Amino acid sequence: MPPLITREEALELGKIEDHAEIEKLVERAWRVRLERFGDSTDLCSLVNAKSGGCAEDCGFCAQSRYAEADTPMHPMMEPEQILEHAKAAEAAGAHRFCMVTQGQGLSKRDFEKILEGARLVAEHTNLKRCVSIGHISPERARKLKEAGVQRVHHNVETARSYYPEVSTTVRYEGRLRTIKAVKEAGLETCVGGILNLGESPEQRVEMAFELAELNPTSVPINLLNPRPGTKFGDRPLMDPWEAVKWIAIFRLILPDALFRLCGGRNENLGLGEFQKMAVKAGLNGVMMGNFLTTLGSDPAWDRKLFTDLGLNVARQPDNGANPRPDNRSGWLEGETPRTPIDDLIDSQSEAPLWNPARQLRRRKKRHVPPRPDGAPNRGLRVVQVDPNRERAVTA
Repeated sequence: MPPLITREEALELGKIEDHAEIEKLVERAWRVRLERFGDSTDLCSLVNAKSGGCAEDCGFCAQSRYAEADTPMHPMMEPEQILEHAKAAEAAGAHRFCMVTQGQGLSKRDFEKILEGARLVAEHTNLKRCVSIGHISPERARKLKEAGVQRVHHNVETARSYYPEVSTTVRYEGRLRTIKAVKEAGLETCVGGILNLGESPEQRVEMAFELAELNPTSVPINLLNPRPGTKFGDRPLMDPWEAVKWIAIFRLILPDALFRLCGGRNENLGLGEFQKMAVKAGLNGVMMGNFLTTLGSDPAWDRKLFTDLGLNVARQPDNGANPRPDNRSGWLEGETPRTPIDDLIDSQSEAPLWNPARQLRRRKKRHVPPRPDGAPNRGLRVVQVDPNRERAVTA
């Protein structure tokens, strides 16, 4: 479906600062979300299957060899380890599971481990399967589909016009080639980006309409969590009203895409009403549990964001064969069937989700080469979420 608003209308909405007007915009986006998807949800969880030592210069990422931040490290997981994390994600209530690795691509040996991990997840869980493994060729895309992967995540990160400020070693055109290869293999696409990298409101609108042209199945929205020692390490957190406003604008531009809020949501929105407002602004789901290198929130709290608004977070029994709601034919009618996995444990303490605090090693870099774009690394603060406060705090 084409965007519900024009570029000019999106830019005007982007100028809104009055909180009551933003709330009206949120209600408008909420109606669009309900019209397209009813009460269905699509909650994700991930595992950082290979971390650290990335050769690229993405300005937001502590894994980059050009960042002065300590490198979060661990080698490629074995397929059985991937399955262990998938089972924990399923027990915590996730609908889908994404296997994520750093860098532009994988060696043949590491790619085979991803394929085997996907086969095990398909065989032993009811989770829908996703990967985020950098650039892939059409041949690799076909192999992923044969192994049971259903969706490939590959962000554009920001607007094309702002992209050179974000990365110089990963070309924007290469990202588009990967997205094309994924589509040609018959896989779903998950394509989004990060807000608050220093882009202008015009460039946010530009990115949203570029995404509309790509027409991805899923659009993950990240809010920059400034990491000390990276190019964007000194940026302030995004105002939560501003973040919610732009989520609603993106929903109106991409009415049929599955929206999920991922990295930085706790730091920028806090652990209060702003996250629930973000759901009303058009979200189908969140990345529940923890993130690649930072801690998230308790899965029960994540699910409650949706159930408090009358949305359905129940699990499905079909192993992704008839996914809900991400087949666009609209399998939304009827009651959610009960399955044996409804009786699985639900607490994060019992279900050991991916935990970067325990499972990553932090290694100091002996040498950090100059960034290819000549920009300095910045940021001396640490961003933390205080559970007793509405917003993140800095120390």
